[in-house]
Amino acid sequence: MDQFNVGSVPEHFMLPWHSAMENGDFQAKGLSVDWQDYPGGTGAMMADLRAEKLDIAIALTEGVVADIINHRASKIAQVFVSSPLTWGIHVAADSSYQAVKELEGKTFAVSRIGSGSHLMAIVMAKQRGWPIDQMQLEIVGGMVGARKALPNGEADAFMWEKYMTQPIVERGEFRRVGEFDTPWPCFVVVVRNEILKKSLAQVQTILEVVQQSVVRFISKSDATALVAQRYSLAQEDAESWFGRTKWQTDFHISQTMLHQVMDALISCQIIDRKIDPTLLCSPLTVLE
Repeated sequence: MDQFNVGSVPEHFMLPWHSAMENGDFQAKGLSVDWQDYPGGTGAMMADLRAEKLDIAIALTEGVVADIINHRASKIAQVFVSSPLTWGIHVAADSSYQAVKELEGKTFAVSRIGSGSHLMAIVMAKQRGWPIDQMQLEIVGGMVGARKALPNGEADAFMWEKYMTQPIVERGEFRRVGEFDTPWPCFVVVVRNEILKKSLAQVQTILEVVQQSVVRFISKSDATALVAQRYSLAQEDAESWFGRTKWQTDFHISQTMLHQVMDALISCQIIDRKIDPTLLCSPLTVLE
């Protein structure tokens, strides 16, 4: 049985992957998926792909594009979640800040350089006209670090997916002062180059299994209840998230979208050049 190391964030978007594993869908195809959660986010996943600790990751589009351009170690196989990610902009519950505009020039906690929390803080600042060369960053390693850094005054703000932080907001640890939607699909599947070379057919099978799992999941009458129970969300929040989330069940990727991501990354000084979209994508991808 061919084994693949797969990883992503421990978030509700990945439920179709977990359902496929728990149902034995991969084993039925002669494949073994060894899953690893990455609470540290996209930056941690991309580092482990480069270190050959991961074969496949489901990571944030902007972080994947930046890493491919900077390191050329992997390629995009498909868009996984085609809807935007809604980032919550958070401060400590007892912070004096009441609005996003007050955070200009303040310190943002980020998982690590190159992570989604880093890149989206820069993208948001750029859109607001803040001088990004004056942004202050505090690397905290993920949600656990941010929950320490904000109350301790080591950082002023932290951006993370809105619904995953909702329980923390409700417990009174964080206060959400704003939201920010990514202007592109939020999650893509990225695969190490070596795996694409030697196991392309198996990778395609894995992704087709997940696509079928997505179709089953979104048709379940109790889908939102499953999300609420598994990820400690209120039913109302689970329904709101489910209504906004769109998964992709094919291998089509928009070249215009990839150019949009690269343009944003250049304007934010995350990358210094654009590349042909074909160089970002695997042989499985259908560019359009």
